[in-house]
Amino acid sequence: MAAKTEGTSTDLGNSRYSATEAEAAKFDLEPHLVRLMWDEPFYSKVLRGISKIKTNDIPTAGVSVRDGKVQFYWNPRFCASIIKDGGADKVKGLSIHECLHLVFDHCVGRKKDPHIIWNYATDCAINSLIPRTYLPDGGIVPGEAFTPLTEEQMAKMDAKRIASYERLSAFIESLPLGLASEEYFALFMREKDIVEDLEGQQQPGQPGEPGGEGEGPGLPGPLDDHDGWGELSEEDRELAKGKIKQAIKEAAMDCDSKGQWGSVGAETRQMIREMICKDIPWKSLVKQFVGMSRRAERSTSRMRLNKKYPGIHSGFKRGYTANIAVYIDQSGSVSNGELELLFGCLRDLAKRTEFTTFHFDTDVDADSKTVWKGGRTPPTHRTRCGGTDFDAPTTHANKNKSTYDGCLILTDGYAPQPKPCRLKRAWIITTEGDQNFKCGSETVIKMKAPAQKAA
Repeated sequence: MAAKTEGTSTDLGNSRYSATEAEAAKFDLEPHLVRLMWDEPFYSKVLRGISKIKTNDIPTAGVSVRDGKVQFYWNPRFCASIIKDGGADKVKGLSIHECLHLVFDHCVGRKKDPHIIWNYATDCAINSLIPRTYLPDGGIVPGEAFTPLTEEQMAKMDAKRIASYERLSAFIESLPLGLASEEYFALFMREKDIVEDLEGQQQPGQPGEPGGEGEGPGLPGPLDDHDGWGELSEEDRELAKGKIKQAIKEAAMDCDSKGQWGSVGAETRQMIREMICKDIPWKSLVKQFVGMSRRAERSTSRMRLNKKYPGIHSGFKRGYTANIAVYIDQSGSVSNGELELLFGCLRDLAKRTEFTTFHFDTDVDADSKTVWKGGRTPPTHRTRCGGTDFDAPTTHANKNKSTYDGCLILTDGYAPQPKPCRLKRAWIITTEGDQNFKCGSETVIKMKAPAQKAA
């Protein structure tokens, strides 16, 4: 690639191109991007504002940053080959793979050495999150060995290269799914033979080089097309980071509001939300949840013209309101200070939202019911001090689903997972609570104590 470019390149299929130049010339990426929009709204929204550049300068595809601009490069012959060998879902998988490089900051994050090891580690992490049917054959997938070498291929390779291929294959097969890039990187670095094999190889699959035409396959894996890595200025780096984070934030919020994430799994959604939480104060996330729970109420108004019968019938106006049930965990690890933090956040929202609070431990204390109206909020208090059972507020919310538009649960998170809730539900985890708490694809908001002012 050109100088002053940072990126990640993907060799998801390390075999020769199966498509001809004529088939490559007919390949059009646009229909696949339209299909991605329908099937995978999150990935489509992240990639929507990124330039897509058709090129033969790289053998496969890659996302990169040049002069502060994020770009998606794709080789038409490679794309035509994977659709020919595996179908349209493989192009979808390629797009998702490149998008996840952006989501997890692999393109503009700090370089890790040896860089080829980092390339393998990021592919292991990303391919763990993509449905297997979407991935083109020949990729690096933890828990899966490489395609065994044929006798014809082995005849073109020396014993050292065969040993490297089989050693790397066995190592990839031994890796668990679902680790972070840094964790895979650490596992690779523990294997000195693997590191030496990867650092010693040239780019695989290139004519005239080891692994090129007439010399058998190279080691499967990502291609290192990061020419100029590290030459971006800090201004360009930060500009690109800001653009990517903004795209991720908008895509995640839109998908949450519509409840449409495509194939993005619950754990991946939570990771993305946690990334958003780093940028958005927890109180803003509470406000966002309450706002998404509001319903529209229509009423007549003589002050507004009726668009269909002006001057004959009254017009209409819409008001937006919500009634949110708030369940407060009464265990001792939920402090009065954290209750004050939550009440302070809800107090700002109570002018247009009705909150009804309940205390719970192993069941819901119906006598603790308190309704907040008109911005008036009660003082914090306790009525229980027992254990915690998340099924208690869930059962209560399900029985009252016609009364409330959503529910918030303030808790430390230390209790077994609850049954499904028929209401839209969000969890507010206390500052000292379980920071790894997850509940399917539901919203989890982690409180942060206000910063202490210096004396």
